Amino acid sequence: MADAWITGIGIASCLGEGADAHWQALTTGEPRPDTTTFAPFIVHPIAPLELDKQIPKRGDQRQMEPWQRIGTYAAGLALDSAGVKGNAELLGSMDMIVAAGGGERDVAVDAAILSGLPKANAPEAFLNERLMNDLRPTLFLAQLSNLLAGNISIVHGVTGSSRTFMGEEAAGVDAVRIALARIQSGQSDIVLVGGAQNAERKDQMLIFEFAGLALKERFAPVWERSERPGFALGSLGAFLVIESRTHAEQRGAKPMARLASVVSDRCRRQPGAIAESLRRLWAKLAPSEAQAAIISGATGTEPATGEERAFLSEHAGLAVRATGTHLGHGIEPQFAVNIALAAVALSHEVLFPPCGAASFEKPMTGPLRQAVVTSVGHWRGEGMALVEAV
Repeated sequence: MADAWITGIGIASCLGEGADAHWQALTTGEPRPDTTTFAPFIVHPIAPLELDKQIPKRGDQRQMEPWQRIGTYAAGLALDSAGVKGNAELLGSMDMIVAAGGGERDVAVDAAILSGLPKANAPEAFLNERLMNDLRPTLFLAQLSNLLAGNISIVHGVTGSSRTFMGEEAAGVDAVRIALARIQSGQSDIVLVGGAQNAERKDQMLIFEFAGLALKERFAPVWERSERPGFALGSLGAFLVIESRTHAEQRGAKPMARLASVVSDRCRRQPGAIAESLRRLWAKLAPSEAQAAIISGATGTEPATGEERAFLSEHAGLAVRATGTHLGHGIEPQFAVNIALAAVALSHEVLFPPCGAASFEKPMTGPLRQAVVTSVGHWRGEGMALVEAV
């Protein structure tokens, strides 16, 4: 079974862009959520991006919605990081796996339709006419989920096989899981995998508010939300370049970390089921628990976060970090960004400091050699990855 190396990382979030900016922010900064722009909802907005650096054609920028620009930008960062940007021969054989939601709605069109329907003499005909005339051809109620992969192909020239997974956090887990399986089996030599999310959307906030999942009014670190549970959405783009060790060595690429294993599950979410699911996944990974830490994708929703915390307490000797406190929750790309941050920490051989209640997120002394990345979906799906130093 081929070794899989992480040779490229591209991250864009509220903390900035690139591995170095994120490491600096995580080691020295405090969370800076936006509590006013979309009040009472709390979000982590994307940092300003110089789009021309990764999407040079203004026409390409204009035809994308924000989530596609964020993702295409992050993909470009990952290709730059891996040293493959502009290598047409290599990009032509690079496979791509994207985790995406249903795209963004055109809120202005929605509002116009909702305002006009009560006044229309023929509401059905009015609705059909407005949808046909007001929406772009790329919209079908919301944008097609595979538009991000298409734009990455157009802008960056990644033209190997392409897959897009939908299904919230579980889609992000399976995107990386399939990428790793293809590398390990020899079906792929090099894969670009990740996703993107634009959190600064009133339509999405409304959806999660209906479900009682949105964090509102007062910010708190992820582990300290049990009395007021919910997630603060985060605008996020995260891509990894994963390749076989042989392929990387042949082109002289240096690894940031080794992706050893990715496992997934989907329990029924009955009381205690999440913790039991995580125990099964942990047993499959079999981490050494020496010189190791846990990078958690906990959302802050309940009962998911409470059960994950209870499970993690069974491994009290390991330091835990919930990145959602700093980044917000990006849903589909959250697993990829946490694997990226694990790889960055492993490359520095230390874990970034705790945030929030010191009783749970403990400091870690000594070198970091392994990281377990967890993903417990706010509604469904569980996953874990084992990332190791090289």
